[in-house]
Amino acid sequence: MVWGSIRRKVSRRETFRIAYGVACFVGLVAWAGCGPKTVPFALDAPPSSLVPIKATNVVDARGRFREIFCALSKDHGADLPEARPCAEALVSLPEEPPPTGRAVALTAPPDRLRILVVPGFLNECFIDLASPFSDGLAFLERQGYRTSVIRVSAMSSSRHNARQVRDFVMALPTDAAGGRVILVGHSKGAVDILESLTTYPDLVPRVAAVVSVAGAIVGSPLADSLSSFSRWLLRRLDVSACDPGDEQGVDSLRRAERLSFLSRVQLPASVRYVSLGAIPTPDDVTPLLRSSWKRLASIDPLNDGQVFSSDTVIPGSLLAGFVRADHWAVALPFSRTSPKIAATVIRHNEFPREILLESLIRLVEESL
Repeated sequence: MVWGSIRRKVSRRETFRIAYGVACFVGLVAWAGCGPKTVPFALDAPPSSLVPIKATNVVDARGRFREIFCALSKDHGADLPEARPCAEALVSLPEEPPPTGRAVALTAPPDRLRILVVPGFLNECFIDLASPFSDGLAFLERQGYRTSVIRVSAMSSSRHNARQVRDFVMALPTDAAGGRVILVGHSKGAVDILESLTTYPDLVPRVAAVVSVAGAIVGSPLADSLSSFSRWLLRRLDVSACDPGDEQGVDSLRRAERLSFLSRVQLPASVRYVSLGAIPTPDDVTPLLRSSWKRLASIDPLNDGQVFSSDTVIPGSLLAGFVRADHWAVALPFSRTSPKIAATVIRHNEFPREILLESLIRLVEESL
């Protein structure tokens, strides 16, 4: 079942629970944007470098992804909400490979893989208001795909959530495709997936591909100044609102933690990896993320309000490209499921997520 795809009445207690979770989430975002303006000095991260994609083991698939996105937009994008020309939805950066000229499949293959989405940090607290890609998953289900959302602990470390990802996948029945799945992770969800793959070898044969959407692959400087405040806030969060787990979620987003993880593990080679980042213009950023966007922009304006675009790429992955949306609009459909909130609090949330998710799945299917 796609969480958030079915509207239902909620009790006054549940409404308060959701509102409380959102309030805590907004509090963390505000602290991230208005807290200390410098990252604490520390020598706890392994050395790293920022180099062009051509100098890495990442495969630049931006040209092909643009072909797929534009073809799907032309074929059925106009019939979907929040449609926009593909040239406006996709960001063009230098040295993008030219189009391949190959035809784009417009129908789903008969052997469709199951698609599972892993939410990001704190999303469990307000998943009834906006579940990641609930609009895109519902659209894929109408095409015959099987989809689910793996509800991981809102505030726990990636090590904690890795077990939840593994247990969910391993509990699924096997089928003609061997029960293999495509795991789509938004924000910290992508990190939870990578931790699961490298921690539980029995999971690897069940995973065909991992898709990172605005994934915090190399963490975020915002997390380095959030740690003490987040623990203070989370201790006061009603446990019924969302699972506090080990309360180490922010620590899992620290750059030192993520860089140390990438330096000590080897991602399973049998899994296909795809990376997609987000680069909004300043006018595309929701007001709630504007302060954190400005804070990151003092270092690099190519950020989505939570992470730098350069930090969203999985080593050895296919780079699908970058979309013109902020960290929430790329995956969280407030504009569809909570229009009043989208109109007043979380503006600039409109984006053709159905086309985006379908394009990513088509790219994965081609690469397999």
